Amino acid sequence: MNATEVERDWEQRGFSYGVWTDQPGQEWKDFVHDMDELVMLSKGSIEISFQGNTVRPNLGEETYIPAGVMHTVRNVGDTSSRWYYGYRQKR
Repeated sequence: MNATEVERDWEQRGFSYGVWTDQPGQEWKDFVHDMDELVMLSKGSIEISFQGNTVRPNLGEETYIPAGVMHTVRNVGDTSSRWYYGYRQKR
């Protein structure tokens, strides 16, 4: 799925869409959001830890993080990573 298709799909499912790029070693630790979040890796390698599990999503694989769940995202590769993120829009 390319970026335009991801954005369209997420919008239809009620999620926002953004793009984030991290340098090697970057870590976003212990974040909690009051809305559901989707993350999809588009370049590089990341690790996402939440609810006692750690996943390393493949390129194009969607990860769902429920609202209120503490989570950490790390760039575990040797190059920059890029990932799409979106939050469920409140109605």
